[in-house]
Amino acid sequence: MASPNDIRKGTVIKIDNELWVVMSFQRVSPGKGSSFVRTRTKSLSSGKTVENNFKSAESLTFEDVSHRKMQFIFGDADMLTFMDGQSFDQVSLSRELVGEDAKYLKEGLDVVVIMHGDVAISMELPLKIEYKIVETEPAVKGDTASGNVLKDAKMDNGLMVRVPIFVKEGESIMVNTETGDYVERVSR
Repeated sequence: MASPNDIRKGTVIKIDNELWVVMSFQRVSPGKGSSFVRTRTKSLSSGKTVENNFKSAESLTFEDVSHRKMQFIFGDADMLTFMDGQSFDQVSLSRELVGEDAKYLKEGLDVVVIMHGDVAISMELPLKIEYKIVETEPAVKGDTASGNVLKDAKMDNGLMVRVPIFVKEGESIMVNTETGDYVERVSR
């Protein structure tokens, strides 16, 4: 038995003999009453998504899962395919299951795929990913007078990111995958 405070994204919980994967979670400590963990979970059998609140004092049953380093190789309208670099095994995850994280994927990106037995159930991105800017407006002299000025930039995978005015087309930058924000330029 485990505590709801141990819940993480990708955790598999057994509720009423059904397996649920945690898509997102938030710890809540109200000023009045006991703390709890609010989760959005998805059924591995039916695909149904529900929100649950677990009190910190409750006990839950976590299922054993493995974390495998894999490389994103391609995606289509419905599925995303990953390959294990050691065994060359391929697994697929639905875009719906990956959710908003799918926009950060690019060919060759190393991610962690969470497996329950032989079934891929979730994916974790690195905290920061390097992208190359393929399209952005050039800086105009005098634009920086107002301080921290940002402009739109299109990355090599189609992702749009707000970047500082001094960043140029063709440069590589790091993007935070939790916030979607520019982190820094990559110097070579």
